[in-house]
Amino acid sequence: MYSWLFRTISYGLFLLGGGGDGSEAQAQSAGNVIAAEKGISTQSGHDAGWYLTQHRLLERSIASLKSQRRGVIDAYVVVVALDGDLVFQREAREAAKVLSRRYGAAGRTILLATGTTDNPAGSPANITTILAAVAAKMDLDEDVLVLYTTSHGSDKVGIIYKDGTNGFGMLGPRRLGHIVNGLGIKRRLVMISACYSGVFIPHLSGEESIIITAASPVRTSFGCSPGNDWTFFGDALVNHALRTPQSLQAATRSSNELISQWEKKMKLTPSEPQFSIGAKADIWLKQLEARMPKKQTALVGTPAIDSETLPVAVAGPTKR
Repeated sequence: MYSWLFRTISYGLFLLGGGGDGSEAQAQSAGNVIAAEKGISTQSGHDAGWYLTQHRLLERSIASLKSQRRGVIDAYVVVVALDGDLVFQREAREAAKVLSRRYGAAGRTILLATGTTDNPAGSPANITTILAAVAAKMDLDEDVLVLYTTSHGSDKVGIIYKDGTNGFGMLGPRRLGHIVNGLGIKRRLVMISACYSGVFIPHLSGEESIIITAASPVRTSFGCSPGNDWTFFGDALVNHALRTPQSLQAATRSSNELISQWEKKMKLTPSEPQFSIGAKADIWLKQLEARMPKKQTALVGTPAIDSETLPVAVAGPTKR
């Protein structure tokens, strides 16, 4: 058991820390897939104070959550930047504001942002803890989880957690599905900004679930240069479409059209964002969106297309 765990973490360190040639082969390895599906992550080089700070930040975030209101469909918003690159931090911070406002989630919004000092890191362990805390506050038959994640991604291991040289990990599609299903969270709107994020749809879908992803299971997404304020997906969906008082379906269509325009302009292979809605999801979505603000808010940051250059391909899951 211990030798298997050591090999798995070693693979992750090699892969996420920059393996050079052969990274793609490592991404295909059974060890990495198993690690992703178990939500394995590792920390390295932090002093003791960092761990205490993480504990306190998690406690503070959980304590700040308001209880649900009986007879009201409350949204609980969780936004996560799993990678410490500034583009993901910036996107997550603004996404938390936009989604909280749109779905009336003031006091019911938590931000996890890797690489920051004022929020818990977006590690697989912290995500699991926060989702459990949210489930404990929710009325599981009435309320809705709104989950937005942004990071790099891989078709084999899902989404990547990377905190510089100090933190490494993977959160696989089956693992995330196991977490939310195990907590009994049936009503959920999940948005995943990452390459190959369509791999999550089969594991998160349900009669009362809505899943939106930045790419199909076999395509990369774009805009993750560290100097950007947004990824293509985040800019189009959150910064443009979800600021306006329109339905989620209309917002997704306009977002996809904008992404397509940007990709054509840059002659990129289409990312093919995905939208999946369960047969009974409209029941809660219509009621939740009936209360959304009627006034559009101003765009924030430099448009992703303005600051993006033609991306250089990187082997394996270090692609976005």
